[in-house]
Amino acid sequence: MPAHEESSNPLVRERAHLAASRAALRAMREDVQALDIRDVTANWVNAAVLQSQIDDRIKALADLSHTPLFFGRLDYLHVVGAEKAEGSQGERFYIGRRHVHDAHGDPMVIDWRAPVSQPFYQASRKNPLDVDHRRRFGYTGGELTAYEDEHLADPTETEQTSKLLQAEIERPRVGPMRDIVATIQPEQDEIVRSGLGGTVCVQGGPGTGKTAVGLHRVAYLLYAHRERLARTGTLVVGPNRSFLHYIEQVLPALGELEVRQATVEDLVAARVEVRGTDESAAAVIKGDARMAEVLRRAIRSHVTPPSEPVVVVRGSRRWRIPAYEVEEMVGELLARDMRYGAAHEALPQRIAHAVLVRMEEAGEAPDDRVQNAVARNPAVKAAVKAIWPAVDPAKLVLRILTDAEFLAAHAEGLLTDDEQKQILMTRPARSVKSVKWTAADAVLVDEAADLVARTHSLGHVVIDEAQDLSPMQYRAVGRRCSTGSATVLGDLAQGTTPWSTGSWEQALFHLGKADAVVEELTAGFRVPREVIAYASRLLPAISPGLAPVESVREAPGSLSVREVGAADLEAAVVAACEESLRQEGSIGLIAADARVPALSAALTAAGHSFLSPGQETTAESRLTLVPASLAKGLEYDYVVLDEPAAVVDGEPDERTGLRRLYVALTRAVSGLVVLHAAELPERLA
Repeated sequence: MPAHEESSNPLVRERAHLAASRAALRAMREDVQALDIRDVTANWVNAAVLQSQIDDRIKALADLSHTPLFFGRLDYLHVVGAEKAEGSQGERFYIGRRHVHDAHGDPMVIDWRAPVSQPFYQASRKNPLDVDHRRRFGYTGGELTAYEDEHLADPTETEQTSKLLQAEIERPRVGPMRDIVATIQPEQDEIVRSGLGGTVCVQGGPGTGKTAVGLHRVAYLLYAHRERLARTGTLVVGPNRSFLHYIEQVLPALGELEVRQATVEDLVAARVEVRGTDESAAAVIKGDARMAEVLRRAIRSHVTPPSEPVVVVRGSRRWRIPAYEVEEMVGELLARDMRYGAAHEALPQRIAHAVLVRMEEAGEAPDDRVQNAVARNPAVKAAVKAIWPAVDPAKLVLRILTDAEFLAAHAEGLLTDDEQKQILMTRPARSVKSVKWTAADAVLVDEAADLVARTHSLGHVVIDEAQDLSPMQYRAVGRRCSTGSATVLGDLAQGTTPWSTGSWEQALFHLGKADAVVEELTAGFRVPREVIAYASRLLPAISPGLAPVESVREAPGSLSVREVGAADLEAAVVAACEESLRQEGSIGLIAADARVPALSAALTAAGHSFLSPGQETTAESRLTLVPASLAKGLEYDYVVLDEPAAVVDGEPDERTGLRRLYVALTRAVSGLVVLHAAELPERLA
C-alpha cells in the first residue's frame, strides 16, 4: 500500500474533490445564514428559539481549516442503497466528520456515523463487506498531501500496516485532545456503535483510546437517536476541570455542540457550597453505600403515626376520619416506598378522598374540585404537617453529621461506633449556610434530595475515569441516567482515590446498571511499547490479574531512566525539559504535588515559561508543569517525570502511590525521561 506522491493525477483529482466539498459546505452554511425567521415565526419566543437553533446549525457547519473535511474513501463492488448512504445511491463514498451535499442534495461527504461508512472501520480481506478498495488520505496543515489504497477484493495484495494510519496516531499532540474519527479500530468501532438501550463499561489501560471511544459513542448516539436524545439530554462526567478542558473540543469538532460536560462535584453543587475537606478515613465512610440506607432510615423517621382523628369542617357539616384509618393510609404509602416528597403530597389527597367517600354516603355529589379543596383544608394540612412533615435535605444531613444520638439511631447495624465518630463534625455549625461542607457531604445531600424528590434522568451519560468514584458518587451519577443508559470508562489499575472501586461489577451495581456489558480494550495505540512495558512492571502490585496493554507502537529509545545526585535533580529536570523542547509537540513535566513549587522556581530561574494543566499550548510555551494528582487522562508527546519515589510517597498508602506513579508513567506519546535521586520503587529498580 504505497503512499502516492503529490504529483500523481489521482491526488490532483482528490484535491479537486476536497475543494468542491469545502465550497459545498460553505454554501450549506450560507443557506442557513440567509434564513429570514420573520417569515416563519408568530412571536418573539418562537423567534428566539428558532434563532438559537439556527446559530447552533451555523456553528456545526463551520469549516475548520486545520481539520480534514474527509479522511477516507470507500469504493463498493455494488451499488449501495440510499437508506444506508444518507439519501443517495452509489458505489463511491468519501467518509468525513460530517455530511456535506451539493446544490442538488447529492452527498459529497458521508458522515462517519452513517451505516455506509461502517466498513471503513470494519472491512478486512477476510471480510471485505462488499468493499472493493479503501482509500486513506494524509494531510499536512489541512492540505491533502498523500493517499493509500487497500484493495480488499484483490487476493494477491498482501496486508500491511497503514503508514498514514500510523502517522495519524503518532502525530504530535499540541493543544486539547483531538478526535480519533480517522483512526478508530474495529474493536473500538463495535463499542462506539453499540445501541442506546444498554449500558457499556469499557476497561482499558493507558493508550487504548477508551476516552475517545466514549466521546465518539456520544457523537454516534446523537446521530442515530437525535430526536430522542434532544428531548432527554446527554452528559459527559469527567474527573476534574483540567480534564474536561482537555476533551472539550472533541465533540464540537464532530459537529455536536449540545453535550453538557461536568464533574461529579458540579452535579451535586446546586444543593450546598463545598468549602471544606475531609480526612481520608471520613471521606471513605461518607462515600460508602451504607450511608444511603442511613439516610433512608433518617428521612423515614420523620413520619409519625397519627394519634388523633382528622376532623374537616365544611359549612355546617363535620367529617371525621379516625386515627386508625389515617394510619392505614400512612402505612400504605410507606409500604410503596415512594419518594418522601411524593408521599407528602399524596397524603392530603388520600385523606380528602376518604372525606369524599363519606360525603357520597351522606347523599352529596362532590367532584374533584371539592376533593382538592378538602386537601387544602387547614385541618388536613395541620394533620399532614404533624404526620408527614416536609424535610430539607441539607438540614437532614447536617443533623446526621452533628447529632451523635440521631446518627446512632439510624446507623445501628450499619456503621460501627468508630465509623460514626469519624464522620461526626468536631465543630457543629449553627446553620446550613455556615457549614464548611465537603465534597463527600454534598453527595450525601444529593442522595437525601433524591429521597425527597426524584432526580431528573438524562438519556445517556458518559463517565470517564470511573474507577475513582465512590459508591455514593456512582449513585449520584446513576440517578441522572436512571431511565437512560451510560457508557462507563476506566482502568482499575489507575484507581488513585482511597475509595476507588475494586471491580466493575461493584461499580455497576452502585450505578444501578448491574446488567451492563463489560468490554476490555487491550491494544494500545498511544503509549510506545517500551514505555508501557516499563510501567506495566507495577501491575502485579497495583491490580493483580489485570492484563497489561499490548502496544502496537514500536518506538526504540522512547524510554530513558536516569539517576542523578540530589543536589543536581532540579537542574537535570530543567535540562531534560530543554532536550524535549527541541522535539515537535507538547511536553509535560510531571512531579509529585509537593515538588511542584521547587520545579516551578527552577524553570522560572532558567527562563522557561510553562503552563498549568488544562491551559492550551501557545507559540511561547509548549511545556506544562503537571502535579501528579492532575495527570490522569492527559497526554503529552514527551514527558519528563521527576522523582518517582516522591510521587509514591505523596499518597496515603503505597498501593495508591504506585497507582499514581503508573498514571504518571503512561502519559507519554513519543518519549519518557525518568529522573530520580532517591531509590526507585522496587518493581522499577
